[in-house]
Amino acid sequence: MWQRLEELRVLDIKFLHGCQHPTIVVLYQDNMDSRHVKTYEVDLKDKCFVEGPWSHNNLDGRAYLLIPVHPPLCGVLIIGEETIVYHSTSTFATEPIRLSIIRAYGRVHADGSRYLLGDKAGLLHLLILTHKEKKFRRLKIELLGETSIASTISDLGNRVVYIGSSHGDSQLIKLNLQPDAKGSYVEVLERYVNLGPIVDFCVVDLERQGQGQVVTCSGAYKDGSLRVVRNGIGINEQASVELQGIKGMWSLRAATDDPYDTFLVVSFISETRILAMNLEDELEETEIEGFCSEVQTLFCHGAVYNQLVQVTSSSVRLISSTTRELRNEWKAPSGYSVNVATANATQVLLATGGGHLVYLEIGDGILTEVKHAQLEHDISCLDINPIGENPNYSQLAAVGMWTDISVRIFSLPDLNLITKENLGGEIIPRSVLLCSFEGISYLLCALGDGHLLNFLLDTLTGELTDRKKVSLGTQPITLYTYSSKNATRVFAASDRPTVICSRNKKLLYSNVNLREVSHMCPFNSAAFPDSLAIAKEGELTIGTIDDIQKLHIRSIPLGEHAFCICHQEQSRTFAIFSLKYNQSNTEAEMHLIQLLADQTFEFISTYKLNQYEYCLSILSCSFSDDNNVYYCVGTAYVMSWEGEPSKGRILVFVVKDQKLQLIAEKETNGAVHSLNAFNGKLLAAVSQKIQLYKWVLREDGGWELQSECGHHGHKPALYVQTLGDFIVVGDQMNTISLLIYKHEEGAIEERACGCNANQMSAVEIIDGDIYLGAQDNFNLFTVRKNSEGATDEEQGRLEVVGKYHLGEFVNRFRHGSLVMRLPDSDVGQIPTIIFATDNGVIGVIASLPHEQYLFFEKLQSNLRKVIKGVGGLSHEHWRSFYEEKKTEDELWKSVFREKKTADATNFLDGDLIESFLDLGPGGMGEIAKAMAVPVEELMKRVEELTRLH
Repeated sequence: MWQRLEELRVLDIKFLHGCQHPTIVVLYQDNMDSRHVKTYEVDLKDKCFVEGPWSHNNLDGRAYLLIPVHPPLCGVLIIGEETIVYHSTSTFATEPIRLSIIRAYGRVHADGSRYLLGDKAGLLHLLILTHKEKKFRRLKIELLGETSIASTISDLGNRVVYIGSSHGDSQLIKLNLQPDAKGSYVEVLERYVNLGPIVDFCVVDLERQGQGQVVTCSGAYKDGSLRVVRNGIGINEQASVELQGIKGMWSLRAATDDPYDTFLVVSFISETRILAMNLEDELEETEIEGFCSEVQTLFCHGAVYNQLVQVTSSSVRLISSTTRELRNEWKAPSGYSVNVATANATQVLLATGGGHLVYLEIGDGILTEVKHAQLEHDISCLDINPIGENPNYSQLAAVGMWTDISVRIFSLPDLNLITKENLGGEIIPRSVLLCSFEGISYLLCALGDGHLLNFLLDTLTGELTDRKKVSLGTQPITLYTYSSKNATRVFAASDRPTVICSRNKKLLYSNVNLREVSHMCPFNSAAFPDSLAIAKEGELTIGTIDDIQKLHIRSIPLGEHAFCICHQEQSRTFAIFSLKYNQSNTEAEMHLIQLLADQTFEFISTYKLNQYEYCLSILSCSFSDDNNVYYCVGTAYVMSWEGEPSKGRILVFVVKDQKLQLIAEKETNGAVHSLNAFNGKLLAAVSQKIQLYKWVLREDGGWELQSECGHHGHKPALYVQTLGDFIVVGDQMNTISLLIYKHEEGAIEERACGCNANQMSAVEIIDGDIYLGAQDNFNLFTVRKNSEGATDEEQGRLEVVGKYHLGEFVNRFRHGSLVMRLPDSDVGQIPTIIFATDNGVIGVIASLPHEQYLFFEKLQSNLRKVIKGVGGLSHEHWRSFYEEKKTEDELWKSVFREKKTADATNFLDGDLIESFLDLGPGGMGEIAKAMAVPVEELMKRVEELTRLH
């Protein structure tokens, strides 16, 4: 059934409840801007609309929402900005209101007498329809409290309500019978993260670790926030206690064969404390009589025969874990003290001053000094972690040296030097670790400047090969092992803690979302299974650690709507543009440029823009012949009577003493949609013109922007990116253009252009020849510069080479990555672009080498045959490039959109390809057979692809 309504400007339409025939109610606006409501019955026999039982003219001039009322009352609620009207066949009642615009509603009573209303300000109201004997009496509205700005409201029963929000985090709330101290009946039980809408974002490496973090402008109105999105491993805190000055930690068991740890030994500069789990599964301080508690413990370990080993600066103590008494003690020679030590279940290796290396073995109540060696330099670190067949005995010892900055491998028990590896530089090794991943033995060597060296280790010859170096932080690193799901992991404690593991026989480095971890040890107790004890910033924390790397999101609530963001490395700040709404009047806005510290996200400076002035772009840049770094802000004066702003400004700020200081301003004849740093100058997209400004020193010693040249003819120019002398422009009316700046002539000329059937929403440069664009109908496309064209006409045309339907409205592209790029990774050198969308999606676009593209294209084609879309939808059709051809219907004076699709080209769906890893053995085998590639090889290549994000 299809029939055109007489009403052209329909504002809302709903089905009514309790009618004899299917009936719709229509809220519409006429040519005089008056608003009316009318009902239609659906004639199922003739398949048409017929006039309904009632209508009403001249409602509240700003009525905008219909809420159908359930039986027994039936009828409809008409929500306006000043009144709520209840209308049925026999009743018309009006209730004046003072609410903001209602965004969502939800029924909370079976008889349709109670509705929750969520307004634009995030306030939740209860609308009550009082009635008696199924007859309407009156309307009543009560304020319940504040939630996220609601897009949907769903009653789940027992006074529990789900608030779905497209402007902030969704919430699960409970409506209490009694108000709290603030008069609110709303209790938030749970929050569900929503990044959308992401209006702008930047990619920054706040930790200077080679791994990007995305900082987004998310949400809207009072739910506006900044979100810091970081890829890494999370710690799920179970318990914590304040403890200052921790110098080391070790977990111990009451017996060798106990499944759980009992004791946690914590060492300080002048004492050692022992914590233990009590009967109530609480951690409390206890004593082990054989321990020396008045001094710092250098190392501690469980030993065979139900024993414990404690190493201090003066001795090695062997203690019974059952009786807790001292069984044996080895004392350092007179005049020497132990500096570093390590141990396993049967061996102890320690070093004293003067380069003395001492090897002990552990027996039943016995400590035997087996070997002593004199080295030419002092020793900085040691390790004898067993990596051979015997889990309690190591045949190799790793030793890090002062002075000659080397790491050495000794054989045990004879302490013969097997291998010496000079590390180079001036930074000493601070921690060494022998470990094995996926059957491959490694030596890890952590330096005092935050770098980590890894070597392949031949356990038979002690030879070290395949040296690789990676930066994990800026401070000394200490290495610890732990197990996760029967696999070895290494925890690198430093100012930027990292977990090291192996996949497909390659080392992976994953950031831990903690700061400044000084020490760590596994702590697998009955109360805290599979946990870690972590010392950080004056605190001891016990928690579990994620098995896999995933996205972690930190929220910085603003209480205002952020639109633009930019990071400045030199001042360690963010600059944002936000709209702050007056709480008492949502129409009263303040337009602010705000400065935030990039570590704490505290507001440190604010600059208020003029009335009606909006910021459209923010840039951090420097200029030729000026050593300062500036924030440049492009604005527009938005007037309701102008289709396109005719006036704007470029403001140049410097951050001085953590304050925004205005250095220069330049008035423009239009909106400044985009700003780019360009060859030591400033490139601006001003309305329909690309304008280049140079930074000029005035006679009075001040600086100013001075126009150099420009290029006209854009409609208008909204999105601009640059590479070298090339300028890529995306304008509002379907065109992407390539311009070039000619230094000798001081002019900007058009080199090539292309046309699209839809408006642009973002552009980015992939490389010197390929440019990426996003359209307002949720497409992505790429165009190529035709440098090899035979004629000027061919060279002047940008050829469309890639098409893809993303299904999301892209607001911004940025070069960058959310993962740590490592030199030994096959995907480490693949360039990636991050995009963000209206719905809060963050995605990655990677430029694959041609061979990889062909391989994964074949895999994608085969996966489409095995993985069926939800509801039988075709994946190939969904990803087809989608275009709309607009045609005008003269009879109805309307514009129709004709949909056209074309197959996706030169784009792959990474989500579909990675779903191969979720298939069962049968599905994987079917794909592998079609590809003529072993399953193991397919898994390896797809897993390698996942490292891109």
